[in-house]
Amino acid sequence: MLESFNAWAETLRFACEVQSVVSMRLARLAQGGPQAAVEAELMIAEKLEAFADAEVAMLRALSDGEGIMVAAERGYAPLRRCVGANSSRLARAMA
Repeated sequence: MLESFNAWAETLRFACEVQSVVSMRLARLAQGGPQAAVEAELMIAEKLEAFADAEVAMLRALSDGEGIMVAAERGYAPLRRCVGANSSRLARAMA
């Protein structure tokens, strides 16, 4: 039961952090100028890198004989790191 609640709480936390990053990015893009162009490029490049890292992590877990849940957790880790890094970077930039 506790494990199920922890998974739900982490999902909620991640969704809120993603929404925060989206909001900060939209504000930054709305400001225009060179910073907006850089942010747009970062947004695309980071997504490509994070999803590629997630795919590698999932494939590695599956090839090591781990189950689908372990593969999903390992695939989630690069996305979580990327969102966390963006959240910190954008919060500093917006301050």
